[in-house]
Amino acid sequence: MGGSRFQSALLMASAMVCLLPCAYAGDLKIKLPKRSSATPVQQLNRQGVQQLKRHHLEKARKLFLKAYLLDPDDPFTLNNLGYISELEGDADRALRYYELSSQKHSQAIIDQASRPELKGRPFEEAFASLQVPELQSNKANLQAISLLGKWRIAEAEAVLKQALAGDPHNPFTLNNMGYVMEQEGDLESALRYYSSAASSQSSDAILVTPNPKWRGRSISEVAEENARAVNKEIAKGEDLDAQIARLNLRGVAAINHNDVEAALKFFQEAYKLDPRNAFCINNMGYVAEMEGDRETAQSYYQEARKAGDADRKVTYATRRNAEGLRMKEVAQDNQVDVSARMAAIEATRRRGGAPMPQLKHRDNTPVLEPEVKQAPPLENVTPPALPTARPEQPPPAAKPPQQPGDVIPPLPESQQPAAGKNPSQQPSPAAQPSQQPPHAKTPSGPPAQPPQQPQPQSTPDVIPPLPESQQPPAAKTPPQQPPPPPERR
Repeated sequence: MGGSRFQSALLMASAMVCLLPCAYAGDLKIKLPKRSSATPVQQLNRQGVQQLKRHHLEKARKLFLKAYLLDPDDPFTLNNLGYISELEGDADRALRYYELSSQKHSQAIIDQASRPELKGRPFEEAFASLQVPELQSNKANLQAISLLGKWRIAEAEAVLKQALAGDPHNPFTLNNMGYVMEQEGDLESALRYYSSAASSQSSDAILVTPNPKWRGRSISEVAEENARAVNKEIAKGEDLDAQIARLNLRGVAAINHNDVEAALKFFQEAYKLDPRNAFCINNMGYVAEMEGDRETAQSYYQEARKAGDADRKVTYATRRNAEGLRMKEVAQDNQVDVSARMAAIEATRRRGGAPMPQLKHRDNTPVLEPEVKQAPPLENVTPPALPTARPEQPPPAAKPPQQPGDVIPPLPESQQPAAGKNPSQQPSPAAQPSQQPPHAKTPSGPPAQPPQQPQPQSTPDVIPPLPESQQPPAAKTPPQQPPPPPERR
């Protein structure tokens, strides 16, 4: 894999004091600006640059570190430490120093630099000039190499693609893209990128690379060597294990790029070649899990744990925490996750709060319910008015006046007054039970009440009898007639 050249230049500041010219009466005298004495930080940076010119990397690094201890915010010192870190192949540290240096504001003039075009320019102006595509590509390559060292291949690919968009012919970026494609199992794309980098015929040396054997060699030489190796691999053909590994790598890369359909195709092809391969079985479980069939996924994971090559380590996965683990450990983690998810769904269903599972077609597309359109609301419809008052009831019909001779029916027995009742129907005094006051009732009844004062009883009104002239014929009293005389015989 190719590396990167230096992202920034080696810089050394010079503090200058500019004096205004002074005019005198007789003649014009101009005092030239005098260089001020260098500060201890500037002296250490100059000494470090001199050591680098003699290829004494360790001595230069110590001098730059002393300057850093005196002034941690000096942008020249931070930039030079980043340069040293890049020469040592530490991409992470180089990026950190370069970022810190770019955040510092300084109008100091650059006295010496490894890039001649930066000499004599202000520090901030020099960093503004670093926005050219070539230097931006170098920074992107540093970031990509740092990510590749952590096996974050998908993120490194995204950084390199963005760099190629601004500088499509950079040989370092092309070579690094070929390495990424080779790691993802796409040998055809890797060969194409390696060949493009080799055709540049660049003699720039590689400084930062994960492979120490490539450091110091020209980028075109390394890219050409990588292209020949990949072309030879394609020409001789792959054995079964290499072909299965490449298909699984391409499937994982497709998952990392959110291309689920391509991932399913690669995983299924690998499983057809070797249904007993632990990696293929585990990936088929992942396919079943993506399709929503958790029971089948669980059975695949359980089978992958028992496969013959389950002790092999995972080098490239969709989860970074799975890389470096044995295949049986990854399959066990997947099985535990699926079982926990199934248990949670079952518990939710028992509580009655789970939604109905979504129906799907054979092509795994969801079944959509037809939308029922609601009737539009009625417009300009006035509801009937409520009545303001209760309707009046019709008056009762008046009874006709009573005519003479009409018979008035007697009152019922319960409504007759006491004086008007028939004495024969009343019980004898001896048979009547003795009436007790309310407070003398038995204890089984309601609680006794205090005695009350007797109230005067009102005598019911007695209806006077009708006059003789108004009584009916049957009710009139017959006149007293003398007894008939005895019969004579």
